[in-house]
Amino acid sequence: MFFVDTIEVSGLGNRSYLAGGEETAVAVDPPRDIDRVIAAAARRGVRILHVVETHVHNDYVTGGLELARVTGADYLVPADARVSFERVPVHDGDRAVIDGDAGLTLRALATPGHTPHHTSYVLEENGTAVVVFTGGSLLIGTVGRPDLVEPRLTEHLARAQHASVNRLAAELPEEATVFPTHGFGSFCSSSQAEGSATTIGKEKVSNEAFTRDVDTFVADLLAGLDDIPAYYAHMGPTNAAGPAPVDLTPPAVADADEIAARLAAGEWVVDLRNRVAFAAGHVSGSFNFEAEGQLATYLAWLIPWGRPVTLLAESAEQLAVAQRELVRVGIDRPAAAATGEPSAWVRQGEAPASFPRATFVDLASRHPAEGVVVLDVRRASERADAHIEGSVHIPVHDLRRRLREVPEGEVWVHCAGGMRAAIAASLLEAVGRDVVAVDDSFDEAEKAGLTVRNS
Repeated sequence: MFFVDTIEVSGLGNRSYLAGGEETAVAVDPPRDIDRVIAAAARRGVRILHVVETHVHNDYVTGGLELARVTGADYLVPADARVSFERVPVHDGDRAVIDGDAGLTLRALATPGHTPHHTSYVLEENGTAVVVFTGGSLLIGTVGRPDLVEPRLTEHLARAQHASVNRLAAELPEEATVFPTHGFGSFCSSSQAEGSATTIGKEKVSNEAFTRDVDTFVADLLAGLDDIPAYYAHMGPTNAAGPAPVDLTPPAVADADEIAARLAAGEWVVDLRNRVAFAAGHVSGSFNFEAEGQLATYLAWLIPWGRPVTLLAESAEQLAVAQRELVRVGIDRPAAAATGEPSAWVRQGEAPASFPRATFVDLASRHPAEGVVVLDVRRASERADAHIEGSVHIPVHDLRRRLREVPEGEVWVHCAGGMRAAIAASLLEAVGRDVVAVDDSFDEAEKAGLTVRNS
């Protein structure tokens, strides 16, 4: 018998896996906070013999090198990946014994496309393929995007992606379970996948990589690619060099004077509380990135890389969770932190800042009107379906460098659900703009008579 345990990294839309038998196991694409993998192995009572990477990741910092060092496991990395550390180079067809007593072996299957060196791993039980770990190749209902390596290679990799997933279908039984790393909200996915489990057989019926010819598939894949998070440019080099171990000890405590000094020095002060609490009261000049949202993705995307960051949290627990999220994308040590509430974070004699929240019904009662600016901070792919007539479009990840493009007036900022609108509102308020954060589902905009459907 074999097992596969899923280790969710939901903030980044990824999954890692621990698979094995009664005594030994393999870790696949582990996150940087390796204690979660070690704990999973301890619960199973197994020793990790192998740590494998499907590819050099572009969206997060891997924990593979450190996990292999700590456990003494062999570190298997595709042979063609250019890395600066010792590892076991993996070639197409290579095998590794995972648990000999259970008849479990792992077979490497070259599946270029997401990256040129991408490799999937087939778990075989007594010679029968039962599971395939597909990394950024075959995902649930889609595939990994091919444009994260080099623009000149994108079409070539898209074609390779089509060939690779069809190779998986040709060589593996339909009942083999597919366990991808990406595709659960990750921007490494070419589109947003739905569902939590799939098989080769299910994908052959529903996935466009199988149901469309290569030319149509490639054309549609390339046409649907969205913006690449800016921090991705730093993930590949970090992983290729070999990431350092993480330090999750609590950061230094900042008082109100230090918070003010850090803001004055141009550093980022990030409030992790939910957007309702932030709008009601916060340190003027601070930015709102909810700990419960896609904190790592959006903070790493927007912050100037390497800029010191101070974290403000409602509790020590919230702060610790945020630290764990951030090390996964290379934001290793907060410069300082504070917990509690805004009244303790502002200097004596100062009051917390605030701004109003609203719904799309509220916006409909004000728009169009002189002096009211509607700012849409969704991605271009979202706006392509529908938008509010007369609205200005600047995706939230572009807003910091395009603040001057926002027209004068009271800015009503919206996204699809409220989280990104809160980020944008905090960025705008920090430079002195009057803002209203629309904290509402975009579906309600059409009910309020605001949206225009694009043809």
